[in-house]
Amino acid sequence: MKIMSTSQKAFQIINTVLLGLLAFATFYPFWYVLVASFNEGADFVRGGIYFWPRAFTLENYIRAFRDPRIFDSLIISIARTGIGVVVGLFFTSLVSYACTVKTLPGRVGFTFFFYFTTIFGGGMIPYFILLRDLGLNRSFWLYIIPGIFNFMHFLLMRVYFNTIPEELRESAAMDGAGHLRILLQVYLPLSMPILATLALFIGVGHWNDWFTGAYFQSRTELQPAATLLQRLLNEASPTAMEQGQEVSANMMRTFTPMSLQMAFVMILTMPIVVVYPFLQKYYVKGVMIGAVKG
Repeated sequence: MKIMSTSQKAFQIINTVLLGLLAFATFYPFWYVLVASFNEGADFVRGGIYFWPRAFTLENYIRAFRDPRIFDSLIISIARTGIGVVVGLFFTSLVSYACTVKTLPGRVGFTFFFYFTTIFGGGMIPYFILLRDLGLNRSFWLYIIPGIFNFMHFLLMRVYFNTIPEELRESAAMDGAGHLRILLQVYLPLSMPILATLALFIGVGHWNDWFTGAYFQSRTELQPAATLLQRLLNEASPTAMEQGQEVSANMMRTFTPMSLQMAFVMILTMPIVVVYPFLQKYYVKGVMIGAVKG
């Protein structure tokens, strides 16, 4: 066992303390919202609640799930995230694979063209006019089509594909496999780390995107959960939270607009929190490989 010097011990202690404080500062806001969501609204307004509920209740979640907007927005977000991840990974892998084929004419020019289009943008108003003219501002596909291709995702996947030996492609081609079959049966099975990494990037981006639904979607019933959460956080009255339903004094004791907002925050963030640990090991591996080979 290696004996550490006094300076090394001091460094380890200081490093541990600083990292512990950083971890606490990162985790505590999430814990605070969770505690507030399980506490009676009127009691929470009194303050002094930091680590556990003082007046435990499930009424905040009961009232939240009675709001029909929650289920509609969750369905939109789940469908958007699922379809967006599958479509995004498929098209990104197609373009990335094509640009790793050395016999493709102009592949360097294609890469430069993809990069060049990321430098300039027309602005929000021209973008909205384009979406309106295409009929996407009143369609679910507003969330899918504009985000099919992302240049940074393309770069990460192309770098990873370049780590796969060229001999595998050549041997598969000699056996009569076409490019699509080589991609699906050779490249993608060997690329699980980068696929999981990009799936996490794309999924979190779709799930947390409230801006598109708030400013570009004209149909309220097609707004995703993140947009609903943003709207609810801006609502200040119990009447707005209950969509016109009467709120008695007893209800105000068990929940308030703030406590309902906390419940909505937990409902809409928990899916990502639950999924992330299962993809974390692939995420770290994919990013490290991309960084080393890049």
